[in-house]
Amino acid sequence: MSDDLVFIDEPSELAPARRLTPWQVLVVDDDPVVHEVTKLVMAGFEMDGRLLQFSHCYSAAEARATLGVPNDIALILLDVVMETEHAGLELARHIREDIGNLNVRIILRTGQPGQAPEEQVIKDYDINDYKEKTDLTRRKLITVFYAGLRAYRDLMRIELARQGLRRSIEAIGQVYESRTLRSFASAVLEQVNFLLDLKGEGLCASHITAYTANSDRGHIRVLAATKAYAGLMIDEELANLPAEVQLALRRTLSEKASHHGDQYYAGYFCTQSGSESTIYMAFPEPIHEAARELLEVFSRNVAIAYDGLLLREDTACAQNDTISILGGAIEKRGGESTQNRHLQRVGDIAALLAAQSGANERDVELIRVAATLHDVGKARIPHEILTKPGPLAAEEWETMKTHAREGHALLSQSRSPLHQLAAVVAMEHHEHWDGSGYPQNLQGEQISQVGRIAAVADVLDCLINSSCYKSAWPLDDVFAYMNAHSSKHFDPALIALLNSNRLAIEKMYAY
Repeated sequence: MSDDLVFIDEPSELAPARRLTPWQVLVVDDDPVVHEVTKLVMAGFEMDGRLLQFSHCYSAAEARATLGVPNDIALILLDVVMETEHAGLELARHIREDIGNLNVRIILRTGQPGQAPEEQVIKDYDINDYKEKTDLTRRKLITVFYAGLRAYRDLMRIELARQGLRRSIEAIGQVYESRTLRSFASAVLEQVNFLLDLKGEGLCASHITAYTANSDRGHIRVLAATKAYAGLMIDEELANLPAEVQLALRRTLSEKASHHGDQYYAGYFCTQSGSESTIYMAFPEPIHEAARELLEVFSRNVAIAYDGLLLREDTACAQNDTISILGGAIEKRGGESTQNRHLQRVGDIAALLAAQSGANERDVELIRVAATLHDVGKARIPHEILTKPGPLAAEEWETMKTHAREGHALLSQSRSPLHQLAAVVAMEHHEHWDGSGYPQNLQGEQISQVGRIAAVADVLDCLINSSCYKSAWPLDDVFAYMNAHSSKHFDPALIALLNSNRLAIEKMYAY
């Protein structure tokens, strides 16, 4: 019995605390003095721990160019009269209607109030305040900044919540697509960064506590790491992690509660099945409360997905072990040594060709396992025929050929996608590209892709290894045979892939 946990950790050295990103303010005015006075008056202004950073445009045309690219400008101080009497008003309309920026706060300033009456301007233009320049004392300007920046901050909180909800839904969907614990861990890291729209760095580890007769002590092994941790070895244990990371992990698990600092978050969650997990990440700047709430929601859903993945992996492992045991029994019955691992190698070669053909990760793994079942029909072939050295008599050969249909009949009794695919493999792995194979004399693309792949993998491994009726061939001779029978026995596209991946094949056989 074991409890499995997933962790995401911070970089080995926490970055020193830094001042928050300043509020971005754009001053649009054709009078340089206005720019200088505004900066001077507002020097030292701070709200929510953030200073001001000014950008300057001296015409409406210049401002259009500045605002036409992505930016995070919170407040615009906009002159009405510039290159034309209504340049500022036209720019305000452009910002709202053409650019579609509804969040930035626009404060109109004018030195000629009679040309643009306040009541009419407020009514006709989506601005947030309208001030006469002569009326803007330092005290009133500070009041304008507080009001404008607070309104922008609150709007952005709403926008972040909206985006966060969308990201949360998308992120959870991506995590649920993971097929293995390793890909799950990587997806969690990737999607948390996406969820918060931050450049958080961390690593993902699994804490496994095993309750066995031999030991009740657990360990932490790293499952995945972000780029900042590229040098960290996967599967390292807790003792090899930075001290501050170890401390944070132990605290989270000991207290069974989430905690956070200025620039990190450590979330704890426990599913109904008792699986404990924690997410721990460090960020380049402090994260806000809304971000932590999103992490909590995301983490709880991730924990549920993790439980399901563990169950799925346990089931898959049991299924694959059963297939391996049965396959080994069939090999042994046919006179093959189980050490030859023919079925495993056929699966590995089939997976390689499937991946190179463009199959996705899930399909590659299905093909890997399905290909190992290609000869399951030999369970119904008499022992004396399976183990006979040398050529078979005509009648014996006809009996041997029935193993394709027998394998299909056995496997097609199951409705699982794996067994349905394996049934196709069993039926078609002796079909030839030119139509001279058996049992259905299929030709070319009438043969399924998985059937064509299994044919190449099966023959390749049979030629490379010895059996009760033949000696092993040199690898050069094997590749020469495969190429000579391209477009005859084998799909020429698969033989081309085989040739381009010869080095990988050689590694499989330790050449």
